[in-house]
Amino acid sequence: MPDYLRRRLLTAFALSPLLTTFASRAASPDLQRIIALEWLPVELLLALGIRPYGVADLHNYNVWVGKPALPAGVIDVGLRTEPNLELMSQMQPSLILHSNGYGPNPAQLQRIAPVEGFDLNDGSGHPLATARQSLRRLASLLGREAQAEQHLQAFDAEVAAARQRLAPFAQRPLLLMSLMDSRHAIVFGKSSLFLDVMQLLGLQNAWQGETNFWGSAVIGIERLATIEHAQAICFDHDNAEMLQQVQSSPLWQSLPFIQQQRFISVPAVWYYGATLSALQFVRVLLRALEGK
Repeated sequence: MPDYLRRRLLTAFALSPLLTTFASRAASPDLQRIIALEWLPVELLLALGIRPYGVADLHNYNVWVGKPALPAGVIDVGLRTEPNLELMSQMQPSLILHSNGYGPNPAQLQRIAPVEGFDLNDGSGHPLATARQSLRRLASLLGREAQAEQHLQAFDAEVAAARQRLAPFAQRPLLLMSLMDSRHAIVFGKSSLFLDVMQLLGLQNAWQGETNFWGSAVIGIERLATIEHAQAICFDHDNAEMLQQVQSSPLWQSLPFIQQQRFISVPAVWYYGATLSALQFVRVLLRALEGK
């Protein structure tokens, strides 16, 4: 083999790790141009310290999620179920995040940019464990592994500290609910994010009835009359007027937790979120139960 060819081959082999590094960097999504169509992957981005480029349904995000607040300048890309595909195409995102089984067909999204889907519940019935796995998977994709582990360590430390503070409240079950309309409430139990967190906190859940795949159930308000000796925690999703209307009804006044003056209205917490929603839930519980 001529010397000049040998030198070129040796040079190519020597540079191959660099070429691989450059190729992988080129394939990595631009962190400034990631769209999240569902609010769970929005949380995953925020937990990794990444500002979403676009988010679906900003108005209802503020009503139903609230915290963490989205940074200024995030673009509203339409409804979660029917996003504005034309706008998204014009935005030229580097990656589109969605929740599996919710929203548009991923094949439609793949015409615009690479797509990554996440689950609230992977079938194990433990959304918090799924959220932790999802955070690590997204972190690996985006090169944010260190930020993910830092976040999860801080999460574990905050929950452990809250468990000690909430120990005096461990004997009375908590009824977690929100009003859907003047006749119906949504409650949370088996397979819910809230139950996972409550178990870490050493707290009991009052709702032992049926739940769906996501750990919630919509029930008639009259069924709340069967729950005795519970502390009711009601999440306010911009429905103070509805609550005021319901509170004037004889049925509501007869409910055990109303009779016992064990009803607290608290700020919004997203039911179907990830670790940031879980932390918000912990903080809301602390303020409500400690009376702060």
